[in-house]
Amino acid sequence: MECKKVLVVDDQYGIRILVKEVFSKYPLQVLQAANGMQALEIVQSERPDLILLDMKMPGMDGLEILRRLKKMDETLKVIMMTAYGELDMVEKATHLGALAHFTKPFDIQDLCNEVIRQLAS
Repeated sequence: MECKKVLVVDDQYGIRILVKEVFSKYPLQVLQAANGMQALEIVQSERPDLILLDMKMPGMDGLEILRRLKKMDETLKVIMMTAYGELDMVEKATHLGALAHFTKPFDIQDLCNEVIRQLAS
């Protein structure tokens, strides 16, 4: 698999570092954004192959970011990360084109497997 780019969008630094750490054993370049505006800028300049997007962030929430991403590029692959109990948001995200979602605290290996599966398809 050639080197793919994964963008992690989460306001929690710890989550971004954890994901970067776990993906370090794959031929992946992990990009990070702490908020929606950063995420949109990175997507425009870097064209990531997959985006891991947190639902709840200050400023622009995950659904708004997802809407804007899909306007930029309908084919973007997005996996949502949510806190427990945000099922209504999960449904909306799926409707907007999110491929999957993981509820925090998620099993990092499950997340990893899903990312690799999506990148391979």
